[in-house]
Amino acid sequence: MKQFFSQLNFLRKALQRENIDRILLIVAILILVGAGGLMLFEPELSFYSALWLIFATVTTVGYGDVSAQTLGGRVVSVVVMIFGIGILGLFTATIASIFVERKMKEDRGMRSFEFEDHIILCEWNYRAKDIIHELRMDPRTKSAPLVLIAELETKPIDDDELYFINGSVNEETLRRANLAQAKTAVIIGDDRLDANARDAKVVLTTLTVESLYPGVYTIVELESEANVQHCERANANEIIVGSQFSSRLVSRATVDHGISKVVSELLSLRYGNDLSKIPVPEEMIDKSFIDIFTEIKKKYNYTILAVQRGDKGEVVSNPDENIVVGQGDHLIVITAGGQKSRTVI
Repeated sequence: MKQFFSQLNFLRKALQRENIDRILLIVAILILVGAGGLMLFEPELSFYSALWLIFATVTTVGYGDVSAQTLGGRVVSVVVMIFGIGILGLFTATIASIFVERKMKEDRGMRSFEFEDHIILCEWNYRAKDIIHELRMDPRTKSAPLVLIAELETKPIDDDELYFINGSVNEETLRRANLAQAKTAVIIGDDRLDANARDAKVVLTTLTVESLYPGVYTIVELESEANVQHCERANANEIIVGSQFSSRLVSRATVDHGISKVVSELLSLRYGNDLSKIPVPEEMIDKSFIDIFTEIKKKYNYTILAVQRGDKGEVVSNPDENIVVGQGDHLIVITAGGQKSRTVI
């Protein structure tokens, strides 16, 4: 609803900027003068009928239910036709230009946005397309607004809910993305840079985001494990080291064959089982982990892997069976692929 009113406000300001009120005033004068002229030459026409005829003439509709019968009335109609076509053409061209300009600004990343609880993606690389695709596979983020900030000429992919801001990630572009009201900021590496410069830019972006809006949940992608401590000092909420993750997965798969297939399946929504985070069901609050594990498995066929204290707190993997899961805690579970119910428990 807020976005709808924002669109209306944009249209109002654009119409004011294009002096559309003057065009509408000219149209109104033309209709009133034309109606008066018709009544002068067509005394049998009422004011309402004269207005109806002039309006139909200006808009080139021409229903034919009312028409001028005298020479004077037809002359008035011809004059209204000539001026009406030009003025109406100017009006429609002005409206069209407003929306064309808006679309061009949007594709070139020149707009600002006022979304709430949206996702901001800082920078663009070849992995970003897969990130967006996976987000669109999840019912919770299928139609969520996603604002991309990157130094690109145009919007990189066709996604109706992807909004583009052209420029480097700084205070001005973050303000245009409405970071203050965002739910999550995802900061990824710029592949145009070498590994060290890429991580340095990620750390700087993280510092900028956290210093401006520390309440926003930040997820950071790094190339080198050596830079993790810098992002930790910058208060990043989650840090993912791509090379580290890949090498560890390869080493585990080398020792225990098949592990990579399980991990790949859980991390993708495209096939198989999925990883998801759900709140603890009301009826299971303050119960032991083993009791909740059993009930969740029986009732929903989910398998609990970890417990998170609060929505953004410590994550406890493979918890002790006697640990008590309380109000506000969340469960990280394996769900059967395609089970939409995981979002409504």
